[in-house]
Amino acid sequence: MYNLLTTITTQKIINILLDTNKMNDYKNIWNVNIRRSGGYLILLAILVFLLSMSFVTSLPAAPVITYYSNTTYASGIVNRSMDAKGTITTVVLTAAQQDYKWKAYVGNVSGTLALSDVNGKAIYDWTSGTPAGQVYVSRFSNINWNNIACASQASIDTEETGISMATNIKDNINSTFNATNHGPFIVGTVPISGCRSTATYLNGASQPMNNAVFQEILLRDTATNNLVYTGIINATTLGFDNVHRYDFQIIVGENESATIPSTYFFWVELR
Repeated sequence: MYNLLTTITTQKIINILLDTNKMNDYKNIWNVNIRRSGGYLILLAILVFLLSMSFVTSLPAAPVITYYSNTTYASGIVNRSMDAKGTITTVVLTAAQQDYKWKAYVGNVSGTLALSDVNGKAIYDWTSGTPAGQVYVSRFSNINWNNIACASQASIDTEETGISMATNIKDNINSTFNATNHGPFIVGTVPISGCRSTATYLNGASQPMNNAVFQEILLRDTATNNLVYTGIINATTLGFDNVHRYDFQIIVGENESATIPSTYFFWVELR
């Protein structure tokens, strides 16, 4: 009996836990022989521990969001021209107009890597010094991170429809995320590469995608086709304004004709 019990592997114990009949059989065996050896008590204690614990995987976590500022572009004073009567004036008009089909989030990330149970109680944690990982943003709060993958054309089309974004314009999601040569990364345990991506600006200038500081990638939940905007964390880097240092920069689609702005949900995954 001792040999039988001591040769049960971890995987066998897990299989037993999942099979009620086997569980009852083993409980009966251990109850009969529990007084024969202190070793049985140790094995029983291990089993009780396995029954009481939850197997928790490392997945993106919902952060606490602290707002610092919100800014937008003002068009300034209206220009005018005063020309002589009876003339034909040829002009070239150049304008920078705010794009209401999009909005952006920039900021910094802090936190800890922790070894915690299902209730968030940590047995140990590591304070994050220089942050690394990803920031995820989506209009949907029910993302299943075990189903994560690159965004498909269908998921991009669905998102554009969801925010009333036309498919034949140059500033839609499909046209904006037109690269695939972003750096590889991991979501939970899922390796990601070759997805639709773009790069946000540094000092007001575009960056080549293959070595851009702030890369943004489109992912999706394969069960629902819901889109996830993903920003790669690049710690304390001078950002789009060349004034402040940010850990991430992300642009997300918006319904320009809606009276109420779209709600977005945030997750952070530290590495």
